[in-house]
Amino acid sequence: MGDDRRITSLANPLVKLARSLHLRKDREASGLFLAEGLKIVTEAVDLGHRPKALMHGPDADHPVFRRVAAATREAGGEVVEVTRDVLEKVSRRDNPQTVVAVFEQMFRSLETLDPAQASCWVALQAVRDPGNLGTIVRTADAAGCGGVILVGDCCDPFSVEAVRATMGSIFATPIFRASVPEFLAWRARWPGSVVGTLLTATTDYRAADYQRPSLILMGNEQAGLPPELAQACDVAVKIPMRGRADSLNLSVATGIMIYAATG
Repeated sequence: MGDDRRITSLANPLVKLARSLHLRKDREASGLFLAEGLKIVTEAVDLGHRPKALMHGPDADHPVFRRVAAATREAGGEVVEVTRDVLEKVSRRDNPQTVVAVFEQMFRSLETLDPAQASCWVALQAVRDPGNLGTIVRTADAAGCGGVILVGDCCDPFSVEAVRATMGSIFATPIFRASVPEFLAWRARWPGSVVGTLLTATTDYRAADYQRPSLILMGNEQAGLPPELAQACDVAVKIPMRGRADSLNLSVATGIMIYAATG
């Protein structure tokens, strides 16, 4: 794109900003995050999210890229060409994507959530692994869930690792966040089932009675749901373990529950 400004220095302010977005404190301070790859950035633009900045390598001259670049400029965003070295440093990868974009974060308040808009929703308490979180967001999107609620102290859904794992679903899936007390007060008004997987449960997840809209509530990878959230579930189920493993990865277990509730 010959009309774009070209950046070769890692000391450039835009490059320094993009690199800083690997740190949670800098993402929180700026309200921004990174997304990598033309496919993901194109999906974001198609869903109405315009990059604040779009960085691309010299070989990104493609009709789809030109459309994304035009949408960025129309929204007042900056489009710049950068060297491969800059792309590697911004993405922290030896084989970076040819397009990296900076977007505004899209957290929503629980008070804006309308349960009637979907038959299934997901709530995660104290999830720690960004790969798990991103995969769950992607699965929720694939299954047509209304959104994902982050309860308590969770990892950041807008970290580079989590965004990568969503494969673009971060732009399609509403993300809500609340403290445990806020969530419990809000849950009291939930019109359908609140479903949790508990060690004490005796009902197989396939035999449970899911009243829609269903809210799938999953706990921390190691500890599961704490007592106050376990008590908030009116449907408690188990996923049977038939082999030597005594547990499932959180994103796998959540995916099973999502499809049980939506099937």
